[in-house]
Amino acid sequence: MIRKTSDFTITGKGDNKAWDKTGWQQFIKIDSGGKNYNTKSKMLYSEKGIYLLFAGEDERISTKNYKDDDEIYEGDVFEFFLQPDPGQPPYFEYEINQLDKQLILILSGSPNKNLAWSPWRYEYKMNPLIQKKVAINSATGKPVVGKAGAAMKPGAAIKYWSAEIFFPYEVLGLLPGLPPKSNMIWRANFCRIDYDSGKMVQWTWSKKIKSSFHELENFGFILFE
Repeated sequence: MIRKTSDFTITGKGDNKAWDKTGWQQFIKIDSGGKNYNTKSKMLYSEKGIYLLFAGEDERISTKNYKDDDEIYEGDVFEFFLQPDPGQPPYFEYEINQLDKQLILILSGSPNKNLAWSPWRYEYKMNPLIQKKVAINSATGKPVVGKAGAAMKPGAAIKYWSAEIFFPYEVLGLLPGLPPKSNMIWRANFCRIDYDSGKMVQWTWSKKIKSSFHELENFGFILFE
Protein backbone atom coordinates (compact mmCIF):
# COMPACT_ATOMS: atom_id res chain seq x y z
CA MET A 1 0.00 0.00 0.00
CA ILE A 2 1.45 3.35 -1.10
CA ARG A 3 0.19 6.08 1.22
CA LYS A 4 -0.56 9.61 0.00
CA THR A 5 1.31 12.57 1.44
CA SER A 6 1.71 16.31 1.16
CA ASP A 7 4.97 17.35 -0.45
CA PHE A 8 8.02 17.75 1.81
CA THR A 9 11.76 18.43 1.66
CA ILE A 10 14.07 15.42 1.49
CA THR A 11 17.26 15.18 3.57
CA GLY A 12 18.69 11.77 2.66
CA LYS A 13 17.95 10.45 6.14
CA GLY A 14 14.20 9.90 5.88
CA ASP A 15 13.60 11.97 9.00
CA ASN A 16 10.48 13.81 7.84
CA LYS A 17 7.35 12.83 9.80
CA ALA A 18 5.62 12.00 6.52
CA TRP A 19 7.52 8.70 6.49
CA ASP A 20 5.72 7.67 9.69
CA LYS A 21 2.65 7.03 7.53
CA THR A 22 4.13 3.84 6.12
CA GLY A 23 6.23 0.88 7.23
CA TRP A 24 9.51 -0.52 5.99
CA GLN A 25 9.54 -3.17 3.27
CA GLN A 26 12.34 -5.69 3.84
CA PHE A 27 14.50 -7.12 1.03
CA ILE A 28 15.77 -10.68 0.66
CA LYS A 29 19.28 -11.67 -0.49
CA ILE A 30 19.18 -13.84 -3.62
CA ASP A 31 22.91 -14.44 -4.24
CA SER A 32 25.37 -16.55 -2.31
CA GLY A 33 28.46 -15.04 -0.72
CA GLY A 34 28.89 -11.76 1.07
CA LYS A 35 27.16 -10.63 4.24
CA ASN A 36 23.39 -10.47 4.52
CA TYR A 37 23.12 -6.73 5.11
CA ASN A 38 19.72 -5.64 6.35
CA THR A 39 18.15 -3.69 3.47
CA LYS A 40 14.74 -2.01 3.25
CA SER A 41 12.70 0.72 1.56
CA LYS A 42 9.63 2.94 1.88
CA MET A 43 7.49 4.70 -0.74
CA LEU A 44 4.93 7.53 -0.70
CA TYR A 45 3.15 9.53 -3.38
CA SER A 46 1.76 13.06 -3.67
CA GLU A 47 -0.06 15.20 -6.21
CA LYS A 48 3.33 16.06 -7.74
CA GLY A 49 5.35 12.86 -7.65
CA ILE A 50 6.72 9.78 -5.91
CA TYR A 51 8.95 9.69 -2.81
CA LEU A 52 11.32 6.79 -2.23
CA LEU A 53 13.54 5.96 0.74
CA PHE A 54 16.22 3.23 0.77
CA ALA A 55 18.32 2.18 3.76
CA GLY A 56 20.85 -0.57 4.35
CA GLU A 57 23.70 -1.82 6.48
CA ASP A 58 27.12 -1.75 4.83
CA GLU A 59 30.84 -1.91 5.58
CA ARG A 60 32.50 -0.23 2.63
CA ILE A 61 31.82 2.11 -0.29
CA SER A 62 32.51 -0.42 -3.04
CA THR A 63 32.29 1.69 -6.16
CA LYS A 64 34.42 3.84 -8.45
CA ASN A 65 34.24 7.58 -9.06
CA TYR A 66 31.50 7.19 -11.63
CA LYS A 67 29.64 10.10 -13.20
CA ASP A 68 25.88 10.29 -13.60
CA ASP A 69 24.65 7.88 -16.29
CA ASP A 70 27.79 5.72 -16.09
CA GLU A 71 27.58 1.98 -15.35
CA ILE A 72 27.13 2.64 -11.64
CA TYR A 73 25.56 -0.85 -11.26
CA GLU A 74 29.10 -2.21 -11.39
CA GLY A 75 29.41 -0.83 -7.86
CA ASP A 76 27.10 -0.55 -4.82
CA VAL A 77 23.64 0.77 -5.71
CA PHE A 78 20.01 0.87 -4.66
CA GLU A 79 17.63 0.28 -7.59
CA PHE A 80 13.96 1.02 -8.29
CA PHE A 81 11.81 -0.46 -11.07
CA LEU A 82 8.32 0.68 -12.01
CA GLN A 83 5.83 -0.59 -14.61
CA PRO A 84 2.44 1.18 -14.32
CA ASP A 85 0.62 -1.00 -16.87
CA PRO A 86 1.65 -4.69 -17.18
CA GLY A 87 -0.24 -4.77 -20.49
CA GLN A 88 2.15 -2.19 -21.98
CA PRO A 89 5.87 -3.02 -22.09
CA PRO A 90 7.69 0.23 -21.08
CA TYR A 91 9.10 0.41 -17.56
CA PHE A 92 11.29 2.75 -15.51
CA GLU A 93 14.61 1.97 -13.84
CA TYR A 94 16.49 4.20 -11.41
CA GLU A 95 19.79 3.58 -9.64
CA ILE A 96 21.70 5.59 -7.04
CA ASN A 97 25.04 4.94 -5.32
CA GLN A 98 26.72 6.10 -2.11
CA LEU A 99 28.47 8.96 -3.93
CA ASP A 100 25.10 10.43 -4.98
CA LYS A 101 25.47 9.42 -8.64
CA GLN A 102 22.42 8.24 -10.53
CA LEU A 103 21.32 6.32 -13.61
CA ILE A 104 17.88 7.00 -15.11
CA LEU A 105 16.39 4.72 -17.78
CA ILE A 106 13.13 4.04 -19.58
CA LEU A 107 13.21 0.53 -21.09
CA SER A 108 11.12 -0.81 -23.95
CA GLY A 109 10.32 -4.10 -22.23
CA SER A 110 10.60 -5.94 -25.53
CA PRO A 111 11.23 -9.71 -25.09
CA ASN A 112 13.43 -9.68 -28.21
CA LYS A 113 15.59 -6.63 -27.57
CA ASN A 114 15.06 -4.58 -24.42
CA LEU A 115 16.18 -1.10 -25.51
CA ALA A 116 16.86 1.69 -23.01
CA TRP A 117 16.56 5.49 -23.18
CA SER A 118 17.96 8.13 -20.80
CA PRO A 119 16.91 11.78 -20.36
CA TRP A 120 18.93 14.26 -22.40
CA ARG A 121 21.91 14.87 -20.13
CA TYR A 122 22.21 18.61 -20.87
CA GLU A 123 18.57 19.26 -20.09
CA TYR A 124 18.35 17.56 -16.72
CA LYS A 125 21.77 18.79 -15.54
CA MET A 126 20.76 22.39 -16.22
CA ASN A 127 17.33 21.92 -14.65
CA PRO A 128 17.31 18.68 -12.60
CA LEU A 129 13.84 17.33 -11.98
CA ILE A 130 14.76 14.48 -9.66
CA GLN A 131 15.61 15.53 -6.11
CA LYS A 132 18.03 13.15 -4.37
CA LYS A 133 20.19 13.02 -1.28
CA VAL A 134 22.39 10.29 0.19
CA ALA A 135 23.28 9.95 3.89
CA ILE A 136 26.10 7.77 5.22
CA ASN A 137 26.96 6.64 8.73
CA SER A 138 30.73 6.45 8.66
CA ALA A 139 32.76 3.82 10.53
CA THR A 140 33.03 6.28 13.42
CA GLY A 141 29.24 6.44 13.64
CA LYS A 142 29.16 10.06 12.52
CA PRO A 143 26.38 10.81 10.00
CA VAL A 144 27.48 12.42 6.75
CA VAL A 145 25.21 13.90 4.07
CA GLY A 146 26.44 14.93 0.63
CA LYS A 147 30.04 15.49 -0.39
CA ALA A 148 31.95 15.45 2.87
CA GLY A 149 35.53 14.24 2.80
CA ALA A 150 36.79 10.73 3.47
CA ALA A 151 33.40 9.31 4.43
CA MET A 152 32.20 9.79 0.83
CA LYS A 153 35.14 8.27 -1.07
CA PRO A 154 35.51 4.85 -2.77
CA GLY A 155 36.82 2.29 -0.31
CA ALA A 156 35.82 4.25 2.79
CA ALA A 157 34.63 2.23 5.79
CA ILE A 158 30.98 2.85 6.68
CA LYS A 159 28.22 1.29 8.79
CA TYR A 160 25.03 2.24 6.99
CA TRP A 161 23.72 4.31 4.10
CA SER A 162 20.39 5.65 2.95
CA ALA A 163 19.08 7.42 -0.13
CA GLU A 164 15.99 9.62 -0.36
CA ILE A 165 14.60 10.51 -3.78
CA PHE A 166 11.67 12.50 -5.17
CA PHE A 167 10.49 11.68 -8.72
CA PRO A 168 8.16 14.30 -10.24
CA TYR A 169 5.71 12.72 -12.64
CA GLU A 170 7.35 14.54 -15.56
CA VAL A 171 10.33 12.17 -15.22
CA LEU A 172 7.99 9.21 -15.80
CA GLY A 173 6.20 10.92 -18.68
CA LEU A 174 6.94 8.18 -21.26
CA LEU A 175 5.06 5.62 -19.17
CA PRO A 176 1.29 5.02 -19.46
CA GLY A 177 -1.23 5.64 -16.70
CA LEU A 178 0.22 8.75 -15.07
CA PRO A 179 -0.29 10.23 -12.58
CA PRO A 180 -1.38 7.42 -10.23
CA LYS A 181 -4.86 7.62 -8.79
CA SER A 182 -6.41 6.01 -5.73
CA ASN A 183 -6.86 2.22 -6.08
CA MET A 184 -4.51 1.95 -9.05
CA ILE A 185 -2.25 -1.13 -9.00
CA TRP A 186 1.21 -0.97 -10.59
CA ARG A 187 4.06 -3.43 -10.89
CA ALA A 188 7.26 -2.46 -9.07
CA ASN A 189 10.42 -3.76 -7.48
CA PHE A 190 13.03 -2.36 -5.10
CA CYS A 191 16.55 -3.79 -5.19
CA ARG A 192 20.15 -3.52 -4.07
CA ILE A 193 23.55 -4.54 -5.42
CA ASP A 194 26.65 -4.69 -3.21
CA TYR A 195 30.27 -5.57 -4.06
CA ASP A 196 31.93 -5.65 -0.62
CA SER A 197 32.72 -9.38 -1.08
CA GLY A 198 34.48 -8.73 -4.40
CA LYS A 199 31.58 -10.02 -6.46
CA MET A 200 28.03 -8.90 -7.14
CA VAL A 201 25.51 -9.73 -4.41
CA GLN A 202 21.85 -8.84 -4.98
CA TRP A 203 18.83 -8.11 -2.76
CA THR A 204 15.21 -7.78 -3.90
CA TRP A 205 11.87 -6.82 -2.38
CA SER A 206 9.89 -9.15 -4.66
CA LYS A 207 10.50 -12.69 -3.47
CA LYS A 208 9.69 -14.05 -6.95
CA ILE A 209 12.86 -12.65 -8.56
CA LYS A 210 15.19 -15.53 -9.43
CA SER A 211 18.36 -13.98 -10.86
CA SER A 212 17.66 -10.80 -12.86
CA PHE A 213 16.06 -7.55 -11.73
CA HIS A 214 14.47 -7.29 -15.20
CA GLU A 215 12.09 -10.23 -14.71
CA LEU A 216 8.97 -8.10 -15.22
CA GLU A 217 6.62 -11.03 -14.65
CA ASN A 218 8.18 -11.46 -11.20
CA PHE A 219 7.82 -7.87 -10.02
CA GLY A 220 5.63 -7.23 -6.99
CA PHE A 221 2.47 -5.11 -6.99
CA ILE A 222 1.87 -1.75 -5.31
CA LEU A 223 -1.59 -0.31 -4.56
CA PHE A 224 -2.06 3.46 -4.30
CA GLU A 225 -4.13 4.61 -1.32
